[in-house]
Amino acid sequence: MTDKPPLARNEGLKTQSRYLRGTLSEGLDREITGEITEDDQQLVKFHGMYLQDERDLRHERAKKKMEHAFSFMIRVRIPGGVATPKQWLAMDQIARDYGNGTMRLTTRETFQLHGVIKFNARSAIKKLDSVLLDTIAACGDVNRNVMSASNPNLSSAHQAAYELGKNISDHLLPRTKAYREIWLDGQKVMGGEEAEEVEPIYGQTYLPRKFKTVVAVPPENDVDIFAHDLGFIAIVNDKGELEGWNVTVGGGMGMTHGNTKTYPRTADVLGFVRPENALKAAEAVLTVQRDWGDRTNRAHARVKYTVEDRGLDAWRAEVGRRIGTALGEPRPFKFTHTGDRYGWTEGENGKHHLTLFIENGRIKDWDGGAQLMTGLRKIAEVHDGEFRMTSNQNVIIANISKKNRKKIEALVKEHGLTDTAGAIRRNAMACVALPTCGLALAESERYLPTLVTAMEDLAAKHGLSEEEIVVRMTGCPNGCARPYLAEIGFVGTGPGKYNLYLGAAFNGERLSKLYLKDVGHDEIVAAIDPLFADFSKTRESGEHFSDFVIRKGYVAKTGNGADFHANTGPLQASA
Repeated sequence: MTDKPPLARNEGLKTQSRYLRGTLSEGLDREITGEITEDDQQLVKFHGMYLQDERDLRHERAKKKMEHAFSFMIRVRIPGGVATPKQWLAMDQIARDYGNGTMRLTTRETFQLHGVIKFNARSAIKKLDSVLLDTIAACGDVNRNVMSASNPNLSSAHQAAYELGKNISDHLLPRTKAYREIWLDGQKVMGGEEAEEVEPIYGQTYLPRKFKTVVAVPPENDVDIFAHDLGFIAIVNDKGELEGWNVTVGGGMGMTHGNTKTYPRTADVLGFVRPENALKAAEAVLTVQRDWGDRTNRAHARVKYTVEDRGLDAWRAEVGRRIGTALGEPRPFKFTHTGDRYGWTEGENGKHHLTLFIENGRIKDWDGGAQLMTGLRKIAEVHDGEFRMTSNQNVIIANISKKNRKKIEALVKEHGLTDTAGAIRRNAMACVALPTCGLALAESERYLPTLVTAMEDLAAKHGLSEEEIVVRMTGCPNGCARPYLAEIGFVGTGPGKYNLYLGAAFNGERLSKLYLKDVGHDEIVAAIDPLFADFSKTRESGEHFSDFVIRKGYVAKTGNGADFHANTGPLQASA
């Protein structure tokens, strides 16, 4: 009889944490250092934070025998990315008082704050709490911030998508009292008896790994539904009425360089559920992963691997059993794109919405450029609607009343917030990477704008300036900016070096393939130039760049899952 492999270290850490307490409270009070213990660095993720340091300063501080410049990255939980003007102003204030003076819109429809030192963390969380925001479950082995179609007021289906996302977020939230105890009022639970607490859905060990949920409304795949563990696709009839949801499972972007047992994967459509069973389906999928997921090897612990190990039929049967009724056959749907609709739109409620382009999600006052931080603060001071973050790192000023439209238009113009970005830049996004992310192997947010400029020059050279091409970059293979679902994707391998991927579908339904390995700026530009030239000359009517590179044989048509690594490398173009 073969011995079972030991549980991953994090499993014991969660069990012994007393429902995510660990020694976090004591560590926050330890004034001798800006750091917290290694174990607490894992636990604090469940509270929505990562301990990071300013990597640009490491060498200089080491020479002076100083510890790293530690600080927290704090991620807020905002289901569906919907924030009130009051909450926006609070985020702005926290960023200036306790952070690095900027805010960042993430690829998960929420805010991140950077540079919050340990001794300011509680003050920042208390300020968030004062405007009914929190950070619990924004990170960690739990269901993270739920994304939904960016603007729920374009139709009743969008409103239903937001409500489902919000309900899922609330229902799957950890019930531990540790968050309030550590960060807010400092009070122990009744009698200090933490052992009496229960996590009715998660149990003591929560999930094997992170779990991401999204809700989409066709034809817009603005949440990249196939990149996530669990998804719901709105099925709307000819009358515009919501009939129910197609459920997807098994998407995920992360992998490890050189380890072919890890790979990105697009989700499968599991089946169809009626609206009244959607929340039950969400809990069922999560608890199946809780019970079936790999707790011995964290590199193999995401839903995508459990789906491949157990098979989709077994998943479908077990999810149906836990719901109490079998899933129906998937209904037809069609996605057309993954990007945002920039500029002004009007919803069914007669309110106006303005989508602003925010390059790589970074909100700051740029020297000689848009005064994003100030401009959006001024808008928040007069806005009587909402702000909606998108999964493409942009922001929608939503539900603008008619009386306020001219006022907001004037503020947009005054602070240079009008979208003047070209087609490629509007469809590009990057993860943070250096200098704060400890996993980054290469630059991303700080470098992609330069590369996009070079790509725009090539596009202009070949008459492609108005061509919509999805470009994404990450500083490591974990895939936070979803580069494997970009028509042109870049994944950092080392300082100034990237793997270049091509061929993911414009609508987000197909993965890319590796085209070149370990290339720098000049090599990237040299590689893209002839591709753009050929695309300009020989494309078919209405053909997207990603479909073209597959048709011409530059890359093979991608498969999914474990075959992601098959047939990689540049192929000979077909004659």
